[in-house]
Amino acid sequence: MVELRSIPNIKSYDNHAEALRFLLGGIGTGNISLNARGELCDFEIFNRQSKGLKLPYSFFALWYSLPSGESDALVLEAKPQGLCDAPMGVAPSLVPGLPRFDSSCFSSAYPFANIQLKKDGLPFEVTLQAYTPFIPLDDVNSGIPGIRFVYRLKNLLDQPVKAAVSATMPNACGFDSFSTDGLNKLYLKGRPENRVVKKNGLQGICYSTDLEKEQLGFGTMALLTDEQEGFSAKPRWLNEGWWDGAEEYWQDLMEDGCLGEVVSGGKPVSRINPSGEESAIGSIAVQKVLQPGESKDFVFYLTWHFPNRYGWWPDGHDARKPIPCADIYQNYYSTLWDDALAVAGYFHANQTRLEENSEKFANALFSSTVDPEVIDAAAGNITALRSTTCFRIADGTFFGWEGCFFQAGSCPGTCTHVWNYAQTVANLFPRLERNMRETEFLRETDGQGKMNFRAKIQLEGKPWDMYPAVDGQLGSILRVYREWKISGDDDFLKKIWNQVVSALEFSASYWDSNQDCVLDGQQHNTYDIEFYGVNSLGNSIYYAALKAGAEMAEYLGEHERSQKWRSMEQAGCKRMDEMLFNGEYYRQVTDGDIDEYKYQYGEGCLSDQLLGQTLAHLYGLGHLFPEDHVKSAVFAIYKYNFKERMGSHKSLQRGYAYQDEPGLLLCSWPSGGRPKQPFVYSDEVWTGIEYQVAAGLIYEGFLQEGLEIVRAVRSRYDGYKRNPFNEVECGNHYARSMASWGVLNALSGLQVDLPHNSVTISPKVNQDCFSSFYSTGTEWGICRQFKDQSGALIQSFEALYHAD
Repeated sequence: MVELRSIPNIKSYDNHAEALRFLLGGIGTGNISLNARGELCDFEIFNRQSKGLKLPYSFFALWYSLPSGESDALVLEAKPQGLCDAPMGVAPSLVPGLPRFDSSCFSSAYPFANIQLKKDGLPFEVTLQAYTPFIPLDDVNSGIPGIRFVYRLKNLLDQPVKAAVSATMPNACGFDSFSTDGLNKLYLKGRPENRVVKKNGLQGICYSTDLEKEQLGFGTMALLTDEQEGFSAKPRWLNEGWWDGAEEYWQDLMEDGCLGEVVSGGKPVSRINPSGEESAIGSIAVQKVLQPGESKDFVFYLTWHFPNRYGWWPDGHDARKPIPCADIYQNYYSTLWDDALAVAGYFHANQTRLEENSEKFANALFSSTVDPEVIDAAAGNITALRSTTCFRIADGTFFGWEGCFFQAGSCPGTCTHVWNYAQTVANLFPRLERNMRETEFLRETDGQGKMNFRAKIQLEGKPWDMYPAVDGQLGSILRVYREWKISGDDDFLKKIWNQVVSALEFSASYWDSNQDCVLDGQQHNTYDIEFYGVNSLGNSIYYAALKAGAEMAEYLGEHERSQKWRSMEQAGCKRMDEMLFNGEYYRQVTDGDIDEYKYQYGEGCLSDQLLGQTLAHLYGLGHLFPEDHVKSAVFAIYKYNFKERMGSHKSLQRGYAYQDEPGLLLCSWPSGGRPKQPFVYSDEVWTGIEYQVAAGLIYEGFLQEGLEIVRAVRSRYDGYKRNPFNEVECGNHYARSMASWGVLNALSGLQVDLPHNSVTISPKVNQDCFSSFYSTGTEWGICRQFKDQSGALIQSFEALYHAD
């Protein structure tokens, strides 16, 4: 067990943090959440979104016996905070009537979650630690479909105490759907099969189904322990009607802390069986004796293996329903392990190494000397990568929704104009980002250079039929530059270079109507509308892409092309600045009346007005526009769009921040001129845009203003009102929230340029004694800057992990 108390900058939450859900599971594997009370919830391991799915009878329990002969048992969760007034009461499969702990304290240093459970009069200290390995640059070992649970008990008495921890889980193989009527039922296809197994140093229950291997719900689960002594199991509960099985299990556990064969309660006297279909619930238990003051660990593994999935499904489709004639794909993880037992065997055999490297990451990130809220934001949004927002198919191709609805994905196709903001994956798993660029340029860019901003061809066989997105297409060109710099992979650059050239040349001709190096055509963008005329959102990304393109062309020996693009960038930056800068910020200019086209912003102060400039800073391209103008515009965004209390702002759009909460509006009109119908999300608050603005402020020297925005976001996601591990926009675990990692890089000033063998930092805080996490395409660790005895600033990079 990792000692989190030795790791700084960790936030804690009590059992009143009802909104908190910590995701456990790997990249592209689905996940199970752990709430602040220690309860497992949101079982999203069946290749689709399933928020609210709590598997029936899925819990851990503690039994103990004192030397006096007194014994008791209770569920290893803190008691719920509110009473449920469901029309049929709380479902018995949630065991609401069993005793629980009085309180809990949740803390985490990603990927580790710790929960201390407390109950007056209990002869133990009880701590749970749960984790799924997370090792940057190692997408395989960060993609394990499983969880390791360690319950640590410390005997507080001066006498020996006997204790057992029992784990219970239903067989959900063949999962089809679940009830939403409060009865908490599972509906399965096929017949569930449970069996006791002992293999590779593990023993427990393997869950399976008689479905054919090609069917959608086919798969296996495993509930195991590495304990070799004191093990007992009840592989399949009694299933004669009503809640007989739960009754028989609890009586068996209470008797002596060991589980045995099912004992029937006699012949049924009623035909009524509210359990409905056949269920297959199984339990295991581990019993130990704890001497006075002694601590012992009870270790369990929960793994899953559901290989078959759909690709995309239509917007609005309920994932609980089949899609006629849809192709079925295999998960990438199913090519690595044959079943859940193989997953568990691998996890257990490599546990020491996996935990050590995961702990190195947690220590490196959380020991940073940057603002704790920045660490909290960067770590909290890693979960988007390991949520059902993301998946990988058998050939390793990585895809992402924009986010997740309760029962469906939100907006398919690894949308370029949304993922354009995200920085987490590029910095932690650059190979996955390079894979996304290959999809965009080699599959989704046509012969003319037009890029589909939703990747549909590989999974659906036809392209997305829509205008190209100016911010998405140009941002993808810019991200090629980022991926190349982070990885130093010349082969990657050369592989897609012709399509990069085609896409940039297409952009120059398609959106620039008069070839004056300023984009002014119809520009579809991330607000799901089209801007007309000249705006700095599309143009700033255009100039960053031209500057990046010129550098890549020069590196590849294409000097003429490099000079052409550099000239276009310089001329365009100058012209746009002259056209749009109003003395304080960059506005939008159209040919006629601003209300000629709906959904414009005109004289408004757009929070994304210098998105391209922020990306240019992140990727080491420097200033695009006059520095004093950039500073003025970035500060104007903070001055006009940041609200300490949202209650003073009127909005008829979607709500993400309310009343006394702070937040950054997407746009405001400080001097009037608001269109009759401004762009459709203008009054909303999106965390991904808040983070990119915060990064821009920090780069321009407005440190406290940038940090204030980050603190505002995390004050809203405080665990009590909202989940700190799920920042939403158009769906849960929204990809744009991974812009939060950019704030961390802005504070460290990290610049990675492996093609030229350069890695540098320029800290914006604690310059005399600074440390932070850093990563490149080949290593990660801790970067430091400090003053030596002569007063000189010294920088060092301590590599903690090297990629294979």
